[in-house]
Amino acid sequence: MYDQPRSSPAHHAMTFDQMLERVRYEGAYPTRERAAEAVHHVLAALGRQLTGDERVDLAQCLPIQAALTLTAQIPDTQHLTGWGFVKDLAARTGATPATARWDTGAVLTVVARLAGPDLLARILRRLPDGYALLFGQAELRRPQPAA
Repeated sequence: MYDQPRSSPAHHAMTFDQMLERVRYEGAYPTRERAAEAVHHVLAALGRQLTGDERVDLAQCLPIQAALTLTAQIPDTQHLTGWGFVKDLAARTGATPATARWDTGAVLTVVARLAGPDLLARILRRLPDGYALLFGQAELRRPQPAA
């Protein structure tokens, strides 16, 4: 199963400080600390939803501090839609749904760049509907199986 080498995400490499600055810019956060808080909360929430090879491969694309936040989470048995993800994040952090959506977009847009298009497509196939927009991507309808 793991005989084939995985493609190296090194061309997307970014330090954690660079990631925080990118998230700070994307989210228009006033401080680096606020950006770090958003990164921690959103990656922890994503770690509760993402499983399998996509989780491992994404962790390899992220700076080590971000990867540890993602992988420290035990995946939930209940898979949330994109909107459910935002509502759950809001409930866990005490934020409004609008703030949780803003934080999610700021962080996952940067994560999408680090992951690259191929891994991002795999991640979106694994997650329920509604996540593409959170990653800053167009939400395409999934083909329905013929009845």
